[in-house]
Amino acid sequence: MRHGKKVNHLGRTDSHRKAMLGNMATSLILHKRITTTLAKAKALRVYVEPILTKAKSDTTHSRRIVFSYLQDKDAVTILFREIAEKIASRPGGYTRIIKMENRLGDNAEMALIELVDYNTVYGTDVAKTEKKSTRRRGSKAKAGAPVMKVEAAAPVAKVEAAAPVSEEVVEVETVAETPVAEAPVIEEAQVVDEETAAKTEAPEAPTASAENEENAEKGE
Repeated sequence: MRHGKKVNHLGRTDSHRKAMLGNMATSLILHKRITTTLAKAKALRVYVEPILTKAKSDTTHSRRIVFSYLQDKDAVTILFREIAEKIASRPGGYTRIIKMENRLGDNAEMALIELVDYNTVYGTDVAKTEKKSTRRRGSKAKAGAPVMKVEAAAPVAKVEAAAPVSEEVVEVETVAETPVAEAPVIEEAQVVDEETAAKTEAPEAPTASAENEENAEKGE
């Protein structure tokens, strides 16, 4: 039974446990996520979250306290410059633990611990579905049926407005085509009439010349 055992010593001495958690916290700050056993991940979460809270106030005193836990200048710089800006509006809960498959060698429970604000893969789809579900519930409870009626009526109005437009276009095209076809027919008829008139007038010329020749012969 665990009477009064609030701290998991992880089978190590106190100095060994503090050094291990300090190194794991430094790796978490530098890489934003690490994979370890589930027991170590739970112990690290209790160890690193007060350090992240202390980093919200960028003072010399806070930097010295954080450095006493981490013992790494690069990690302290990244914590106060980058991470502190992202977690400024978050009131605790800076880390997330995700359980993974057991380790092959000793079948130990493994877990992934990461900073929540630096996650780009896990939980993004879940958050979107939760938002949509809440909106759907509110819309159904308040006015679900009228929304369906409006959506069904809109396409009907569009179809009715589109039909007469197509008919008008067809009529305009037919009216425009008929005078274009009649114009060349009238011109061809005029040309044919002029040609026939010229042919009919042409044989009269030789008759007049023949009569003149006959008169001339008679006069001689």
